[in-house]
Amino acid sequence: MKTLILSLMIAAASFAQTQAPVPVSPEVHPDGRVTFRVRAPKAAEVTVRGEWMAAAENLAKDESGLWSVTLGPVPADIYSYTFSIDGMTSLDAFNNRIKSSSRGAGVSVLEVPGGKMHEIRGVPHGSVQAQWYSSPSIGATRRFFVYTPPGYESGWARYPVLYLLHGNGDTEAEWGAFGRANFILDNLIADGKVRPMLVVMPFGHTVPPNDLGTGRARNTELMEEDVIRNIIPAVEKRYRTAPGAKNRAIAGLSMGGGQSINIGLNNLDTFSWIAVFSAGVGGGGGAAASEAFEKRAAAVLADKAGTNKKLSLLWIACGTEDNAMRGAEQLAAILDKHGIRHILHKTEGAHRWGVWRRYLAELTPMLFR
Repeated sequence: MKTLILSLMIAAASFAQTQAPVPVSPEVHPDGRVTFRVRAPKAAEVTVRGEWMAAAENLAKDESGLWSVTLGPVPADIYSYTFSIDGMTSLDAFNNRIKSSSRGAGVSVLEVPGGKMHEIRGVPHGSVQAQWYSSPSIGATRRFFVYTPPGYESGWARYPVLYLLHGNGDTEAEWGAFGRANFILDNLIADGKVRPMLVVMPFGHTVPPNDLGTGRARNTELMEEDVIRNIIPAVEKRYRTAPGAKNRAIAGLSMGGGQSINIGLNNLDTFSWIAVFSAGVGGGGGAAASEAFEKRAAAVLADKAGTNKKLSLLWIACGTEDNAMRGAEQLAAILDKHGIRHILHKTEGAHRWGVWRRYLAELTPMLFR
């Protein structure tokens, strides 16, 4: 018996020695540097590309076939990244955090901590729930997510609602999963900077994402119909919402920003608060885009007094390195020409989630005051 036990112990130790530990990737170091690793012994070239990087970086291979590179320090934030293995785009096999996409496999996620508003703090937390609803407008059963603030389940109060829209290629999950909208609201509410509210995050694609080049206008039209006829009634049936336009806001990024300005201005009896992140007149700006916007919004633009009376806030935010800046400036110029009150908020930054998280944290303290 002793011989058998000893043999088993030796075999177990030998087996353990042959099992290489699973590499850590990404590994965030205390000084903000980040190490990426890929197991690809037969590959000839491996690179990593992240949204904070100007260009892809090469990884180096060791004798075991493990590729690695250490970059940074990387500024505190949440980023997407991918590997290229001999020209083929790949997720990080050692990282189970993935940003989803309505177009395909998605991308891997890196988080570098550093005191950002989206980080999880020891404060009361709200809840995020998925809700399914029927959309006769689109002819499908669809889904939206709803953030309810801390204390919602135990009280009787009615809450204002922010309808928060995502960008092209994203899904209804993205504002929560990658945008961290719920944690941003948790932290701001705990700091006493934001009035507690519901946040509704619907799916913004009513036509396939790859059809937006030709179907952009149709996508916005169907989204408007879905929001007004289906989503708002479903939310107000299932949740304790405060009534009236003064208690409803609509905001979005990129494609969702274009949807927000069009849906909001066309429905000022429904929304009093409108915010646009990294978007403007549409189509990257230009004379044709401005003309098309003025035509769509003709009635609202012509009624300066009535529009200004109904609008509590029209906020247009865009980064100076963002390709959407031209369209945002043209939108502001049209509103100036017609005397419609608004705020054009220019900041540093490109067309990235790090900018949009910051905009959400800047916008929400202004709402429902």
